[in-house]
Amino acid sequence: MELLYTGKTKDVYSLEDGNYLLKFKDDVTGEDGVFDPGANSVGLTIEGAGRAGLRLTRLFFERLKNEGVPTHYIDSNIEESTMTVMPATVFGKGLEVICRYRAVGSFYRRYGMYAKEGQALDAFVEITLKDDDRKDPPITEDALEMLGILTSDEYKKIKDLTKKIASVVKDELSKKDIELYDIKFEFGRRKDSGEIILIDEISGGNMRAYKDGEYIEPLLLEKLMLEE
Repeated sequence: MELLYTGKTKDVYSLEDGNYLLKFKDDVTGEDGVFDPGANSVGLTIEGAGRAGLRLTRLFFERLKNEGVPTHYIDSNIEESTMTVMPATVFGKGLEVICRYRAVGSFYRRYGMYAKEGQALDAFVEITLKDDDRKDPPITEDALEMLGILTSDEYKKIKDLTKKIASVVKDELSKKDIELYDIKFEFGRRKDSGEIILIDEISGGNMRAYKDGEYIEPLLLEKLMLEE
């Protein structure tokens, strides 16, 4: 294995067969020791977070496979906190795509003049640039196309996929009486075909979920979702 990239919450290795290996860490994003899925820096380390994130990711990726949603997922090893994925290229230097069902987090901070905190949103999709120096700025469809990051057709494809995937996650959470407030995805192009696919992970570390009005930490979310 060759280390290709050291990320905030995962390291990426290349394998001899051309696929990639993701090693999940116990680091999570946040600020001042408080977890925040929208933060652009590591805020704290939670023992077991990497393995918990992988367990939940596997659950969702296997459900998406049954739904016919294209992803980079191949296999996983829970004990080693690793996931084998097919190679993909990102759009530009990386995009994050958020689907929001409630006005919380950065959405409420930006639009609080008009939005009530926690008010329902109709699967609102927004795209931000992965740019730590500029605090991951939101970007519009027109700007994405003008800057050569996405075509209009690719934007629409990603938006449709985001709504479909978020709906699958929301449905899975609702089976445990858990409500999804928002979730963050990443997409890329398959290296062999150019098909747009879901990449990265789907875990408690990139979503806000609530039960009985109380926020659920990532480790507890994994426990609630996977308990019989």
